[in-house]
Amino acid sequence: MIELNKADGLWTVTLNNPDKANALTGAMLTELCEIAEAATDASALILTGAGKVFSAGADLEEARAGLATSDLWERLSAAIAALPCLTVAALNGTLAGGANGMVLACDIRIAVPEAKFFYPVMKLGFLPQPSDPARMAALIGPARTKMILMAGQKITADEAYAFGLVDRVVAPEDLMQTSLDLVADSVAANPEIATGIARLCS
Repeated sequence: MIELNKADGLWTVTLNNPDKANALTGAMLTELCEIAEAATDASALILTGAGKVFSAGADLEEARAGLATSDLWERLSAAIAALPCLTVAALNGTLAGGANGMVLACDIRIAVPEAKFFYPVMKLGFLPQPSDPARMAALIGPARTKMILMAGQKITADEAYAFGLVDRVVAPEDLMQTSLDLVADSVAANPEIATGIARLCS
């Protein structure tokens, strides 16, 4: 349910469980952690999903059984944030719940117009993962972060772009090509240069 493609230094990771809206199980999260931790030699990484939803967040049955408070979420977002290469979240659709963590940890976020963004932790009785509020607030400010996390508001792709939560909104047919265009120079660059730029921007 997690697909990994490696080509000329570019790692493309696809959540591929569209029948369940790419809801994340513990096994999927573990695999994502292992991929992110192994991607230190990648020149760029693109994270995307299959179907019309990027991810509905945690699988609800597993969430109730303890996945919602698992340290796998933090392990994954930390591994992505630590990568020296350029990381792009190509959001093919709605982003919900704990899946926000891996996306917030990416350098760049691109979304399709149909995407919605929400994090219904209050309604489900869980706290967000520890690093998620800080990363979200760094992008869109504390008030808008509270609107999404505490008030449980669902926002559109256009609102997400206006807030600064996503960096571009593109047509679905252009999503992957836009992502590839963004990482093209990074893939071709000297890895030491890319690492140096990443450190300057952190």
